[in-house]
Amino acid sequence: MTFLELLKEFFSWRDILDVFGLFLFFYLFIRFLYIAKGLYILRLLIYLGILWLFAEVLSLSTLSWMFEKLWTLILFALIVIFQPEIRRTFANIGKRTRVIKLKEYEERSIDRIVRACRFMAERQIGALIVIERQQNIEDLIEGCIYLDAYITAELIITIFYPLTPLHDGAVVIRDDRIAFASCVLPLSKNPELPKKYGTRHRAAVGITEMSDAIAIVVSEETGEISVAVEGNIEKILDHELLKDKLMELLGVKHGS
Repeated sequence: MTFLELLKEFFSWRDILDVFGLFLFFYLFIRFLYIAKGLYILRLLIYLGILWLFAEVLSLSTLSWMFEKLWTLILFALIVIFQPEIRRTFANIGKRTRVIKLKEYEERSIDRIVRACRFMAERQIGALIVIERQQNIEDLIEGCIYLDAYITAELIITIFYPLTPLHDGAVVIRDDRIAFASCVLPLSKNPELPKKYGTRHRAAVGITEMSDAIAIVVSEETGEISVAVEGNIEKILDHELLKDKLMELLGVKHGS
């Protein structure tokens, strides 16, 4: 008697599917606990839902029992994983979102930001600059030093110059002024980001995943300039393209 014949004698096809589904359940559940937030967890939940329907339709008793017992645990795991986002949501209840008028950003301010980025890129000085648009990001950032300073290329360069007190963090620009320096931003957990990206790039993606802000990164390793928007980051090839990109994203017209 062959192995397959032995299996058929002692196990029905439902039993085999039940065991396979059980292994698949544990694989997805472990990935669920390990993988990043957002769409990646959503995908895993969809896969688990399909697996649950599969078990119910085919009357796979072991797998159905497992889902029945562990749905509460899955819900608890979701609450724990998304605890920072839930806390921020409740903290913001009753608060009005401060609207920033995009026309308040002037072309000359963008020119100064671009000039600073070009200077730092040529000398491989690392930098991270966040520009608010409509959403107030104060609840998303930590450890900031309040400045409320006029935007100049020289000030931006000075802030990020190595060994200066404020260089290790992000600058936040709001209402055409440098509002904060030395800010700590939330890091993206997106597993699809290239491994070459360091803390600055992951922070740039992280803040733009959670708000409508724009983030500019100057790499201290390569001198490359990148812009992050809505959780996506792209390399900018030269300073003229950087200016055009910022003008477009901020709704600023030439000559303003």
